[in-house]
Order: sequence, then structure tokens, then C-alpha cells
Amino acid sequence: MTAAPSQRPSLRERLSLLAREIAKFGAVGGVGLLVNLAVFNLVRHTTELQVVRASILATVVAIACNYVGFRYFAYRDRDKSRRTKELTLFLLFSAVGLVIENGVLYTATYGFGWDGPLQSNVFKFIGIGVATLFRFWSYRTWVFRRLRPEPVAVPERVPETERVPEAEPGTVT
Repeated sequence: MTAAPSQRPSLRERLSLLAREIAKFGAVGGVGLLVNLAVFNLVRHTTELQVVRASILATVVAIACNYVGFRYFAYRDRDKSRRTKELTLFLLFSAVGLVIENGVLYTATYGFGWDGPLQSNVFKFIGIGVATLFRFWSYRTWVFRRLRPEPVAVPERVPETERVPEAEPGTVT
């Protein structure tokens, strides 16, 4: 008697999937980090915007870049049936991440007076790191939801008394 194949992946398979997801998330996030820091430094050094305002602008540009990367690369295999809800949740959780990221920079800049170019970049980077942990959890849990696997039909086992005998090779039935 054979058991029905398990529909739940093994721990090894789940860890492998998680590792791939983290790698894809990291690739998109890495591009977003570069965009964020490049826009931040460009705005900071070419305009008179205050540090945190420049950072918020840079974060918004990176969020737009990241959505495209997450939807069409990292989470392309996820549910696409509710794009409006997905985008709304993405923007909501991204806004929370923006507050976390820029809250760290704000505290360093206005709470401790650390507002030199190097200090601003260090605390922006730290803020991005903290916000990234929140974003990873929220995006994978609420925004880019995994499709539910369709149940696998397991054929019923026919009792031996009801089986039709197989024809022997060369016989006509």
C-alpha cells in the first residue's frame, strides 16, 4: 500500500525556496539601495533641500523602482489577480518603511547633530537596513502573496475484488 504523496514541501525544499526568495529580494533591494543613495546624494549636493527631505525624495524614487523589480522579477510567480490591492498594500508598507528609514536619519541628524555628508550616508544606510527587514516580512506576507496550490487529486484505491484482470499479451478481449 502506497501513501499519498505529501503536498507540503520538505524543510529542505522550503529553506531552498526561502533562500532563492531572499536572493531575489536582495537583488532588487540592492538596485533600490543604489538608486536611493544616488538620488539622495545628488539632491543633497545639488539643491538646498534639508537632509531628511532629500532622503524622503530619494526613498520615494527607490520605492517606485523597487515595485517594478519586485513585481516583474522577485515575485513574478505570485498572485496577480488583485493588482490594485497589491499596489495599495505595497505603498502602505513602503510608507511605513520610509518612516522607519528616515526616522533613523532624522534622529541622527536632529537628535544628535550628526549631519555631515558621511554621517548622513551612514545613518541613511542603517535606516535602510532596518526598514528592509520590515519590508521583506510585510511584502512576502501581505503584498506578494503566494498562490495557493491546487489540491492534487489522489486516485482512489480500488479493492482487489473489484479489479478487472489485465489481458495477457496476445489474447483478444
